[in-house]
Amino acid sequence: MTRPHAGPAAARRRASAGLYLPQVRMDFATIERRVRVAEEAGFHSAWFIDHLAPPADRGLDILDAWTVATAVAMRTERLRVGHLVLAAEFRHPALLAKMAASLDVLSGGRLELGLGWGSVARELTDYGLTDPGPRKRAGRLAETIDVLRRLWTGEPVDFDGDHWTLRDAICRPRPVAGRVPIHIGGAGPRLTMPLVAELADWWNCPSGAADRLAELRPRAGAARISVQHPIGLAASSSVRDEVVATAHRRFGAWGGVIAGTPDEVAEALSREREAGAELFVCQFHDFGTPETIRLFAEQVLPAIA
Repeated sequence: MTRPHAGPAAARRRASAGLYLPQVRMDFATIERRVRVAEEAGFHSAWFIDHLAPPADRGLDILDAWTVATAVAMRTERLRVGHLVLAAEFRHPALLAKMAASLDVLSGGRLELGLGWGSVARELTDYGLTDPGPRKRAGRLAETIDVLRRLWTGEPVDFDGDHWTLRDAICRPRPVAGRVPIHIGGAGPRLTMPLVAELADWWNCPSGAADRLAELRPRAGAARISVQHPIGLAASSSVRDEVVATAHRRFGAWGGVIAGTPDEVAEALSREREAGAELFVCQFHDFGTPETIRLFAEQVLPAIA
């Protein structure tokens, strides 16, 4: 079951911003404060991560992905919530369909469902989950998305796939709009981009592939485009060099760092806007302090919107 084709061309839509807020080294009071500021500033969405432990340091605390998204949705009114990305291998598709429909209903239709086939293989095996390998994981994700969309019809579902089997399965209540937008993240040409073209409402281009956005865009089919970036946003030229250095020190290994004054950041993002990007998911150099969120909303977003 493929997704409907996207609507009007990106050039006719306003660009928007998402706040990427990995829930590591950050208590919930801080998360809540920052998402409230983002909502007030006009951000489109807030995004979290999905891991059983932080991949870089398992000794750190990390709040559960779904619990955080639910709590944030209950403490905001307009901001959309999602993950970049949920590990599809963590949840049976029937359970995921129920969780997604429930949160969508509770939030008034504000869920964005980001999914991936799971890039941290060790996390699966260390926690007692199976790792059938990348190709089978990608195949399981394709079937998962098919199952989700069938279950969201609210009608009984029989499904016989290579990976999942359902008999007379029903998921109610249905999502508010009858379905939840599905985002697929990644840029792999063999496994990920074919899934994007066939099944995704949105393609989330990771920062490391952002320099190839125009090249990869045709492989995304009719999916709308978001781009994820680490962003160093300097409030003035006097602190520019310090902010740029901080952004590269913290996130340089990711690739795709954009840093500088608001004018410089807007100029860089405008090039991606012209290539079709509609949503810019920002991981800020200071992890999204209120001052930086407001600065981006006031001086960068209008220039690319």
